[in-house]
Amino acid sequence: MTFFELKEAIIIGFFLSFMIGPVFFTLIQTSIVKGARAALSFDLGVVLSDIVFILIAYYGSKNLLEEIKDDPRLFWVGGLILLVYGLITYIDKSQKRTIQDETLVLPEKTNYKKLFLKGFLLNFINVGVLAFWLGMIVIIGSNLEMNPTKIFNYFAFIILSYLITDLGKILLAKQLIKKLTPALTFKIKRAMGIMLMVFGLVLILKGFIPKEKLQFKNSVEKAAKI
Repeated sequence: MTFFELKEAIIIGFFLSFMIGPVFFTLIQTSIVKGARAALSFDLGVVLSDIVFILIAYYGSKNLLEEIKDDPRLFWVGGLILLVYGLITYIDKSQKRTIQDETLVLPEKTNYKKLFLKGFLLNFINVGVLAFWLGMIVIIGSNLEMNPTKIFNYFAFIILSYLITDLGKILLAKQLIKKLTPALTFKIKRAMGIMLMVFGLVLILKGFIPKEKLQFKNSVEKAAKI
C-alpha cells in the first residue's frame, strides 16, 4: 500500500466520521448521557454494520468488476452513485436539530450489548450507506486493479481512521455538542453533500479521459520512492 493510498484512506475515514445523520447525533447523545464506554459499544456496532456493507458490496460486485475493471464506464457507475448519494445528503432536511438536553438522568445499569445492536441496526437500515460503500468499492477496486490484499488494507485504514476519529468525538462530546447549533449542523451536512457530488462528478469526467493520461499519479509515486 503506497503512501498516497494510505493518506487517502485516512482522510476518507476522517470525513466519514463527520457525516451528519442519526448515527452521528446518537453517538454524541450516548456519550453525554451514558458515558464513553456506552458510546464506544454503540460505535462498534456501527462499525460492524459498515464492515458487513463493505463485504456485501465487494462480493456482490466482484465478478462484474473483474470483467470490466479496465472499462472507463466503471468510473461513470461509481461517480454516479456518489453523485446521487451526495445530492440526497444535500437536500435532506430531516436532521436540522441537535441534542442539547443534558438533564437526562443516567441509568443505573447500561446494557452494552443492546447499545451495540442499536448501533448496528441504526446504520444497517440506511440503504444509502450500502450505496456509498458500493460506489467506493467500484472506484477503489478499479484503482487497485481488484487486488484483494490492497483493497482489504485500504478499507481497513478507512475503518480504523473512522473509529479513531469517533473516539475523539466521544471524549469531546459535551464540548462538541455545544458548538453544533441547528444552523451549523445543516451547513455541515450540505457541505458534505457538495463534497460527495464534486467527487462523483470528477470520477464521471475521469471516465472520459484516456487511460494513458491517468498515469500521472503512478509517476509521482515512483518518483517518491527514488
